[in-house]
Amino acid sequence: MDLLRSLPLGLYLEQPQTWLHKIDPRVKFAWLMSFLTSYVLANNFWRVLLVVILILATLIARIPRRVWQQQMGWLLMLSFFILVIGAISPDAMGVDYQPRLPANEQILTQQAFSKNIVQEPASNSKYSYVLFHKGPVKVTRRSLDLAVRLSTIIFTVIYSTNLYLLTTAPEEITSGIESLMQPLRRFKWPVTEIALTLTLSLRFIPLVLEEVQNLFRSVMTRAINWKKLGLKGGFKVWMTVAERLLENLLLRADQMANAMMVRGFTSPNEHRVQWHDLRFKGRDWLAIASLILFWGIRIAIGTQV
Repeated sequence: MDLLRSLPLGLYLEQPQTWLHKIDPRVKFAWLMSFLTSYVLANNFWRVLLVVILILATLIARIPRRVWQQQMGWLLMLSFFILVIGAISPDAMGVDYQPRLPANEQILTQQAFSKNIVQEPASNSKYSYVLFHKGPVKVTRRSLDLAVRLSTIIFTVIYSTNLYLLTTAPEEITSGIESLMQPLRRFKWPVTEIALTLTLSLRFIPLVLEEVQNLFRSVMTRAINWKKLGLKGGFKVWMTVAERLLENLLLRADQMANAMMVRGFTSPNEHRVQWHDLRFKGRDWLAIASLILFWGIRIAIGTQV
């Protein structure tokens, strides 16, 4: 089990360099925030469109298939299961569903003629609140709507964030966020400390995955007979593994802190690092124009009625 390959969460893809890698981190951060906020008060068409855009962006960027295939597959499978379970679940509407029109068409026709109202027959009405009902399985309009919302939100939030981390180096993320937070210095916010903490946290994610992977391998190589241990014995083993994992992570954090102190990272004012040279180029302006078009389409067709 190689977690660093099968679960590449928070890992940066150094090679090959795609066009997503070359976009300014501040522009990519604006795109990420747009994906994470544009589905608020949006209709289901826009929510599904966000999923399609993320998949197309991955394919057009020519990111190696080995990097995104397994994770995208698991996310799509998870979203599909959530869609199915949500669609067949109760829609929380505690009412008895009744047809909108009388069951007897003749009564409706007589009422229409008596009031001199031209009205179509009830047979031409195609509206139905219950979309599918067979045995215990019932799919209503509201349950399907909630299922689509939940499944698309999960995919959009997880995959858009992972795609941003996959194509943006931690130093670029830090420099971009620090640049965007420069106005907060007037309010005496510790902008540099926040940026440094963010960089360390992003660097720490692969270390956590590596420690988890090493501990799992150590447990598997010992050929433990779980049947003889029973439930209580197995619980004790995993508690020991979790305790060891916490100790290793705290040891890694202590080593990182000592290394920073040796190199003079005692205060941001005394030892400040130039993370990345941020300059807008032609492709960045094109990405900004595309973002404006993105929000224009969102307001035009994506707003929930």
